[in-house]
Amino acid sequence: MAILRRGGVQGACPSNHSASSGQLRISRRPPSHRPKQGAVDVASLREFEPWLGIRFSKRYWDKILGGSVSIMSESSLPVSSAEVISARKHDHLEMARADTSQNRRSPGWEDVYLIPMALPELSPADVNLSAQLAGFSLALPIVLVGMTGGHPASAEINAALGEAAVALGIPVGVGSQRAALVAPELAGTFAAIRIRAKEAIVFGNIGAVQLVAQGDRPPLSVTDVARAIEMVRADALAVHLNVVQELLQPEGDRNVGPLLPALAALVKSCPVPVIVKETGAGIDRRSAELLVSTGIAAIDVGGAGGTSFARIEATRSGKERLLDLFGDWGIPTVASVLECSGLGVPVVATGGVRSGLDTAKALAVGATAVGLGRAALLAAEHGGAPSVIALVEEMAAELRLAMVLCGAATPTHLHRSPPVLAGFTAAWATQRCLARGGPAGPLQ
Repeated sequence: MAILRRGGVQGACPSNHSASSGQLRISRRPPSHRPKQGAVDVASLREFEPWLGIRFSKRYWDKILGGSVSIMSESSLPVSSAEVISARKHDHLEMARADTSQNRRSPGWEDVYLIPMALPELSPADVNLSAQLAGFSLALPIVLVGMTGGHPASAEINAALGEAAVALGIPVGVGSQRAALVAPELAGTFAAIRIRAKEAIVFGNIGAVQLVAQGDRPPLSVTDVARAIEMVRADALAVHLNVVQELLQPEGDRNVGPLLPALAALVKSCPVPVIVKETGAGIDRRSAELLVSTGIAAIDVGGAGGTSFARIEATRSGKERLLDLFGDWGIPTVASVLECSGLGVPVVATGGVRSGLDTAKALAVGATAVGLGRAALLAAEHGGAPSVIALVEEMAAELRLAMVLCGAATPTHLHRSPPVLAGFTAAWATQRCLARGGPAGPLQ
């Protein structure tokens, strides 16, 4: 275990190094340089290696900086398992930055019409934006959802997101921790979220497909799950569903059948609350009912309309036909919130949330909070924690304005004022017999 210091604050970060005392003290601060797209240099990335306890080969960095990292062919693979996984995480991070990673379908906000109140009978100062999610108290109904980790450049991003989360009083997540479970030397890229955020509400992250055997690879054990939780000192564990991503990923997992009993067993043994999230394809009502039956604490719909990992994986595979057919697969975010609402667990609306007005609409159709992924990631990359804080505070101001205009003093009050649904979302709700925020039945 390495003890890292940054600005006088200590944080624990797993490391392969050891000393006679059992700890290695690294007094050097991590660099303040934040890599930007197209502006990464080997010196800045090399600076992170002692901080993270990682040393990558020159061949690896040459491929990263040359933009030639690919795991499509054996000849292009880096030389260690850590580098193989890190290369894939680099691909994901690079592609998530690009607009081409976004689902071409709308999340559905334009179909939700909030009801304006000519006499709202409250002022902005009367609005309380706090919320409760899976037993946690949030200052704002916003979550910085997990998107990255497993690549050196992601360490500073996670550190910035953690710092912002503490300042804002909201939860923050990391990307899939499988990378660090397979290659422990990558654990520091995830643990970095705690470097400036000892008091943050942190969500760990593993994949549902990792809970079942994949060929010769056994499922994650109770010990593996405990390692993931301890790695980031997680307050809750997010389990992501990403079937379409796995099936389009050239090296993806294919055994996606027995996920429900494996998830139920995890919930029973897990020492922290379990939140199930999709990664861009949304969650339907039947699946939501089955998930709730396992005892999960919350659902993050991860709806279509934001970042599409189906598009990212189809692009990585170079299969244009699959990109055209399945790149925009999924249930739009608003429709998925309707699918998942009213089942007794809080719902997080992630997928194409870009403003406080989007947030207000999500709350009105049944969400407890919204999730910010790509927008927060880009803000962290380009301006660190201050940029993330500015982004969220701007959204909070917009949400407060929308709530005043609707006469809603709290997010719960906003939910109690049913919006008018139009267009695709109204048709979806009608044909699926979904009630806004209630059990399946006639559209209300």
